[in-house]
Amino acid sequence: MSVRALLQSRWLPAVAVAAIVVVLPLLFPSMYYYRVAALVFIFALAVVGLNLLMGFAGQVSLGHAGFLGIGAYAVAIGPVHLGLPSWLCLLAGAAISGAVAFMVGRPILRLKGHYLAVATLGFGLLVAIVLTNEAGWTGGPDGMNVPTLALFGWRARGSGTWYWIAGLTFVVGFLLARNLMESPTGRALQAIHDSEIAACVLGIDVASKKLTIFIISAVYASVAGSYLALFNGLVTPDVAGFLRSIELVAMVVLGGMGSIFGSLVGAVVLVVLPQVLTIFHEYEQALLGLIVMVFMIFLRRGIVPSLAASFAGWRK
Repeated sequence: MSVRALLQSRWLPAVAVAAIVVVLPLLFPSMYYYRVAALVFIFALAVVGLNLLMGFAGQVSLGHAGFLGIGAYAVAIGPVHLGLPSWLCLLAGAAISGAVAFMVGRPILRLKGHYLAVATLGFGLLVAIVLTNEAGWTGGPDGMNVPTLALFGWRARGSGTWYWIAGLTFVVGFLLARNLMESPTGRALQAIHDSEIAACVLGIDVASKKLTIFIISAVYASVAGSYLALFNGLVTPDVAGFLRSIELVAMVVLGGMGSIFGSLVGAVVLVVLPQVLTIFHEYEQALLGLIVMVFMIFLRRGIVPSLAASFAGWRK
């Protein structure tokens, strides 16, 4: 494939993301940067799933951290209480999240607008409350230690290892999301986003498509939650808390709703910026809020769509 053909190919965004994952370590002066980058890719994976739901299907979720919590505690409870290997618990957590999304999504996805937002918020709060109160299984508010991920005698230890695990998984998740959005299902979801009534007239099974994307987004969040718990070696109920859900939504909006690459950019902003702003001590949170406000005032469609539109206008 020639360079020009590659630039015009639909594979270009995935190639660009893969290149970022490969090149970034060349710029890292210490292992601390591997840790921050690994966190970026882990959160970006969850944000990609949420962006599929919000940016493409137009369904608001304020409790998506609940699935993050299910995945995180699956890799903690399974090995500690049931003696199962971590990799199997990771897959089980994704399956459980998908099943829960199916059961929860069937009734609540009939709602629209702020009613749907409140219903998903209730789900997230319910998961956080269960994780806090079931101390015998979850360790209660103090959380519990998470055993190291092991596969055939190999153990995932260190920020460098987790950088590559998280980065490569994000590339795969990014590619799957891009392919989904360019498929007939993706076009149907975009039609639902524009008008559910018009989509119904066109013969699209709106309820089925919304439920499908809700399940897919839950699986993305569950895998990200499992990675987060395994990476940190500790998990607490805060992983499923309301503030975590709001953080995920903020990443979607900042990066750009409907932009898969924007999911990565949004995660970079809200993971890296707090690390940079620690030099301002007590003014850290105020400066972070101010910067986010400036982004949303001047880049109202999100960072990536707004910059892409500006670049297109400049070329014309």
